[in-house]
Amino acid sequence: MSDFDLATVDRLLSTTRAVRKRLDLSRPVPRDVVLDCIRLSQQAPTASNTQRWRWLLVDDPELRRALGGIYADGIPAIRWSMEQAAHDPQTRDVYDAALWLAERLGEVPLLAIPCLAERLPDGAPLVLAASTFGSIYPAVWSFQLALRSRGLGSTFTTLHLLFEQRVRDLLGIPADVTQAALLPVAYTKGLEFRPGRRPPVESIVRWNRWDAPGDPS
Repeated sequence: MSDFDLATVDRLLSTTRAVRKRLDLSRPVPRDVVLDCIRLSQQAPTASNTQRWRWLLVDDPELRRALGGIYADGIPAIRWSMEQAAHDPQTRDVYDAALWLAERLGEVPLLAIPCLAERLPDGAPLVLAASTFGSIYPAVWSFQLALRSRGLGSTFTTLHLLFEQRVRDLLGIPADVTQAALLPVAYTKGLEFRPGRRPPVESIVRWNRWDAPGDPS
């Protein structure tokens, strides 16, 4: 048994979308609301309870514009990806929205950069890389869920990491800190979002062995 309202929880989980074109660029985002969302994200698990999450929140207009300018230098990469996805309308729509955002990122009221207070060594083994990024991404998702529950939206982006050093220099990020993503944060235009189109769960599940799909029972 559970004491959660499963209908509400399920709706939150299934309708927290990657929001781009429906971000309200004109409405300010209060700092206290964002801090509440990060406070909730601190309850996410981390490898070995290291708790090395760090968040850089950018709401200064000049810094947002400068960061948006750096991000926009990645637009050719988005256009190239759109060309590769020409056969898939749904994926092309995603890249079209990504292009829209890249052209306007500096106008988003708040830009959140989740970081880790550590750096992976060169040639780090997969187990170390997985545990390192696995220590920040659950917190990022919790942050996005908390935003959604408060009428705000976001999307997980990494395009700025093509220009990691430029962002580091702009924002004074120390050399021993890892930028994990960049999330534009804004109130959304409307609150109703639908679940995304996904394949049947049975098509992505293997039971017990990879070469034995389906439930053997």
